[in-house]
Amino acid sequence: MKKHENACTYNNTIKSAVTIGTFDGVHIGHKKIIERLNSAAKENNLESIILTFFPHPRMVLQKDADIKLINTMDERSEILEQSGLNHLVIHPFSEEFSQLSAEEYVEQMLVKYLKAKKIIIGYDHRFGKGRTANINDLKNFGKQFDFEVEEISKQEIEDVAVSSTKIRKALLNGEIQKANTYLGYNFMLTGKIEKGRQIGRTLGYPTANMKIAETYKLIPKQGVYIVSSLLEGKTYYGMMNIGTNPTVNGMKQTIETHFFDAQINLYDKKLKIELLKRIRDEKKFNSVEDLKNAMSADEDFAREYICEML
Repeated sequence: MKKHENACTYNNTIKSAVTIGTFDGVHIGHKKIIERLNSAAKENNLESIILTFFPHPRMVLQKDADIKLINTMDERSEILEQSGLNHLVIHPFSEEFSQLSAEEYVEQMLVKYLKAKKIIIGYDHRFGKGRTANINDLKNFGKQFDFEVEEISKQEIEDVAVSSTKIRKALLNGEIQKANTYLGYNFMLTGKIEKGRQIGRTLGYPTANMKIAETYKLIPKQGVYIVSSLLEGKTYYGMMNIGTNPTVNGMKQTIETHFFDAQINLYDKKLKIELLKRIRDEKKFNSVEDLKNAMSADEDFAREYICEML
């Protein structure tokens, strides 16, 4: 899969099959659409393209909206890399871009830049300035500019939309296994490891303190999770705490992971950590000793779960 940071940098003489959307989560519903796109491309000797936009249009047009996404753009790209897709085009979304008329958008983006011959899109797709154009307009543009439009049914679109909503809800409720089932892979957090307060060391549980740069990334419900990560070519398991560490007077939310049996210096490294199961809520204990006992019980539970899983 080739990644393009702007539609105008897509430079290919071969005609394409295109689908357009956010594809947040790249979940099992999205994968059906991508499979259909890839099949249509192969059948017609076309290149398969997903056209998406970043920042998310609502981040630009509704600046007060607190948009939280399942994936960062890098995570989304990495997942799509495994989909058999030929091209991912991430076009910059701006207020200026939002002012393109429907015809300008179709003629420039889809026809001139992406060489669209077939567009696979939802029945409710809207585009152009003020999102005033709909799929019927797109079909008319298809006659004008010589491309075919294949409509994704209401049922299929609702399945996709509901899945994204369900995944976000499950994550905010701490139902990580349910979210992973909808996604078809393990939900991940990606960030740089920075020095924290190093309180974990004093408790016998040194932790990697993750800083996530993308403020739009959805963070699951606070609590303790069983996690895994690929470190120096080997999978390590551990437990992650998302929360404020109330027992030791924490103030702001942190994401801290203790990896089992891993003697590795992780400072300044960028890690991808997959969340497997939630153990419990974060709580304030009466003493540091009670906290240590709880962490020990969490470790026993996690190790037993991992043994059963492997």
